[in-house]
Amino acid sequence: MPGRLVEISARVFRVRDTCNVYVLRSGTEAILIDFGSGAALDALAELGIERVTDVLLTHHHRDQVQGLERAADAGVSIWAPPVERELVDDVDRRWQSRQIDNDYDLRQDRFSLLEQVPVAGTVPEYRTRRFGGFDVFTLPTPGHTNGSVTYLVDVDGRRLAFTGDLLYAPGKVWSLAATQWSYTGVEGQAATHVSCGVLAGHSPDLLLPSHGDAIDDSAAALALTRKRLQELIDMRMEYSWDLDAWLARPWAPVTPHLLRNRTCLAHSYALLSDSGAALLIDWGYDLTGGTPPVSERAARRPLLQSLGVLRGEYGVDRIEVVVPTHYHDDHVGGIGLLREVEGVEVWAPESVAPVLEDPQRFDLPCLWFDPVPVDRTLPLGESFRWHEYELTVHHLPGHTLYAAAISFDVDGKRIVATGDQYARDGSRTILNYQYRNRFRIGDYVRSAELLLSLRPDVVISGHWHPWDVQAGELEQLLADGRRLEELHRELLPDDVDFAAEGFGARIEPYRSEVASGDRLELEVTIRNPFERPERATVELTVPDGWVASESVEARLPSRGEAAVRVEVTPNGPVRRARVAADVTVGETRFGEQAEALVDVL
Repeated sequence: MPGRLVEISARVFRVRDTCNVYVLRSGTEAILIDFGSGAALDALAELGIERVTDVLLTHHHRDQVQGLERAADAGVSIWAPPVERELVDDVDRRWQSRQIDNDYDLRQDRFSLLEQVPVAGTVPEYRTRRFGGFDVFTLPTPGHTNGSVTYLVDVDGRRLAFTGDLLYAPGKVWSLAATQWSYTGVEGQAATHVSCGVLAGHSPDLLLPSHGDAIDDSAAALALTRKRLQELIDMRMEYSWDLDAWLARPWAPVTPHLLRNRTCLAHSYALLSDSGAALLIDWGYDLTGGTPPVSERAARRPLLQSLGVLRGEYGVDRIEVVVPTHYHDDHVGGIGLLREVEGVEVWAPESVAPVLEDPQRFDLPCLWFDPVPVDRTLPLGESFRWHEYELTVHHLPGHTLYAAAISFDVDGKRIVATGDQYARDGSRTILNYQYRNRFRIGDYVRSAELLLSLRPDVVISGHWHPWDVQAGELEQLLADGRRLEELHRELLPDDVDFAAEGFGARIEPYRSEVASGDRLELEVTIRNPFERPERATVELTVPDGWVASESVEARLPSRGEAAVRVEVTPNGPVRRARVAADVTVGETRFGEQAEALVDVL
């Protein structure tokens, strides 16, 4: 393999293929960083290597992975970045479902494997794990793709950074087109800028890119790349965006002991104890420069980079607890990573905990992809102690039914965290309700009454700057809430009241997985839309060949709800089979008011 095999050090070699493939040798075994077409396997004998144990992927692009089937056939364990696993081992489904017409998603996600290949698992971000004979630290470095990672390995006294396509050479990237994730957007360029800064903080001695030659002066190479990208971004933006400051100073004080993460989507907050501990309120997408215009896993990237500044600038020595205000992904998407890497406990209000722990049960927008274990459930209306602070959680329906306000005193100020309950437009407060979040018509009357009872000095929220409460503002919120309720009652039917949600039933769990022939129990909740008690009947609609329980009846109070249990026995396999609840209340048949989805194995 003349000219294609280059020795980086006594134990590290580069094979020129469709991308640079790095061979890390330990005795007669090796691990590979990326794979290309698989040409590295043909070089093993020349290097005295008998077996490759693992392939670690920096990202999913086809030039990195097109030969992976050779690795799988050889029994090599394949490890993918967590955000991009489905673009490797489930890419067949991706090819069938990816939108092509009227497409404003500019990511190069179609530059993927043509046929999927199984993987052994995902690499542990922000942690070191032993692969073969090497300890490998996985550093998230989004930019070229949203899910890209860099591997840091100390070999023979030098820290090597296997950077994928983060950069190509000093001041150069392999592709600018890859960094445009959305129409007119600069998200990937901003992410590349920040990732270069994050990587520089780890002081690598040698950068080893997927394309291009090894780079010795890593600090200068990364700094020049950041400088050029900042200028390119500035030419595109309507306002100045200092990404150096974004990385160096992500936290803005609300009070001396309460900080707002201004780089996080949505805002998260850190309550600081004089003991050196920190409690976080929400943790979604840290240090984000924007997200692609789709909400799939490969487009959503949790990070933990801002925690280092908490430690370095604010004397925090441990992150102990995170308390979410509600279940939405931009408020909880990074909590799982917090638990895994930092050992943070999740203390969730009882109105939020069920959705975190079992998201597939609910038919709701903005659900995170994975269950989030809850270490402590906080009863609504009760206080809990955390170091020198006493905090209270209160039910706060409106933006979503599954939400809570968190009140506490810090530095002489009464603070209430309201999540996304209210939006702000200058000095105007806007009632931020969403119907599919299970908004109820009177919610904003109740939330204004809560704020009036708490009388906060400062309200902190998810997407708007903290606001000092002025005289008369809370009273105006109450007036707005009452008028909102009146308008809904004026606009919606009087005689048939399905409330703000507009449906007469819902089924839980909304999504299920069951073996063919096994019985599945579902719970159907029915709403009585009439001002009189009524008897309701539920009959299931199921696919051909399935068995469903007989129709069931329930007595409903006036404008009230009741739940009934039903069973189905599926016949599969099939993905997302539909089961519907056909509802009759009194003499009125409302039809198939709710559905549930079932994967049959």
